[in-house]
Amino acid sequence: MQRHPPRSLDELALLVRAFAKERDWDQFHTPKNLAMGVAIEAAELMEEFHWLTPEQSGQLPPEQLEAVRHEMADVLVYLVLLADKLGVDLLAAAADKIALNARKYPADTVRGKATKYDKY
Repeated sequence: MQRHPPRSLDELALLVRAFAKERDWDQFHTPKNLAMGVAIEAAELMEEFHWLTPEQSGQLPPEQLEAVRHEMADVLVYLVLLADKLGVDLLAAAADKIALNARKYPADTVRGKATKYDKY
């Protein structure tokens, strides 16, 4: 059992890989299944917020916040497993995507707008 939280996505990948290996689950961790797992867990995360007002969603009671925390962890674990399988550096991918979005959504053009880049 891990005594401290993983300090990086690579450390998390090692932890999750070992967890799956102990249970002989790697055979089920195909990119297709892992991508589906991300979507399923993301839907479970959304379910925690379903029907809440914007105000309620920002002030969750402790029990619901813990449920949200668990669903967020599930999404992250599946995503880290998928990245591990495909050899994707998630931190580099995120940095690349932020740079791409900065070009697609220039701050002086989109500030305060929630429209898609091709709609402004």
